[in-house]
Amino acid sequence: MSRHWALAEAGTLHPDPERVSDELFGNNPFFDPRDVLQVKYEMLRRVRVDGHPVTQAAASCGLSRPTYYEARKAFERNGLVGLLPEKKGPKRAHKLTAEVWAFIDVQLRAEPGLAWSDLADRVGETFGFDVHPKSLARARARATSKKTCRGEPERDNSSCGTERAL
Repeated sequence: MSRHWALAEAGTLHPDPERVSDELFGNNPFFDPRDVLQVKYEMLRRVRVDGHPVTQAAASCGLSRPTYYEARKAFERNGLVGLLPEKKGPKRAHKLTAEVWAFIDVQLRAEPGLAWSDLADRVGETFGFDVHPKSLARARARATSKKTCRGEPERDNSSCGTERAL
């Protein structure tokens, strides 16, 4: 696997590595201008440790002043991990509203052995959108394990933490 591909896969590939003009990235093979995590850290270090102006540090790293301030805030809040890109896309099962869950509960009570793929088809037919069977299974397991692990009396606690908790 090439370094370029690994950076792209991790979401840390610098969008404009050719704009990085900081001498550190030109003279030292350890520093890779394609690695935006490394570039952002060096930009922060240039300002904080070396006393460079924000505008100069950001420009020499091929980044903007707003990017500097966002990176500084993220770094102060979470350390180096804060400079990692956030996961793209939905952060939760956003299609699965209370109305959809009510429908799912009715279906599962009527047919306890219903396969996730069949349930996903029924959700699609009823609500007009596609949902992956694994998304249903994961969301249901999360919701059920949160409830059953707290010991709610109306649920069976034997399924706590299982993938398919009905």
